[in-house]
Amino acid sequence: MLAQLQNVDETVIQYATATDFCKIFTEEMHDLYLLSFLLTADKDKAEQCFVGALGECVEGIGAFMEWSRLWARRAIMKQAILMMRPVPEEMDHWSPISMKGAAATSNNGLFAAILSLRAFERFVFVLSVLEGQSDGDCLGLLRCSRRDVEIARELALRSLVRADKSDDHIQEALRVWQTFF
Repeated sequence: MLAQLQNVDETVIQYATATDFCKIFTEEMHDLYLLSFLLTADKDKAEQCFVGALGECVEGIGAFMEWSRLWARRAIMKQAILMMRPVPEEMDHWSPISMKGAAATSNNGLFAAILSLRAFERFVFVLSVLEGQSDGDCLGLLRCSRRDVEIARELALRSLVRADKSDDHIQEALRVWQTFF
């Protein structure tokens, strides 16, 4: 079901309806739940996040049909942020040498290493690296400074590398990221 409006120049603008969003959440349930889980690091909270984001999409108006899948992912991100309220730690005197943080052991794998990150670092990593959100989008969603995003991403990547030095995917992600920054 598509809601349609005609624009002044006679083009038809299609808007996603509640039915469209229900279909998207059904078709992409695994990916959307995984995003919820990576952000919340808790299966019960991930379920609440998923359901809350579905409710937000169903109640929301004005999403173009072409953007509805992105709108659903963004709703998951916003819902997780509302639930978890990740905030950057005090980083006035940050240096790579003074880095602390729980790194998962290499036998737990990348997934466990991501879940073991501190909440703000995990959010920045998932949003910027895994979801490909720009720094501007990250700081807008997380209501923090660009420096907070940059430091949190650096801490997350370093923690993940420490977690499993032998994982080529992590090493490659760090190399690629470092070429851009």
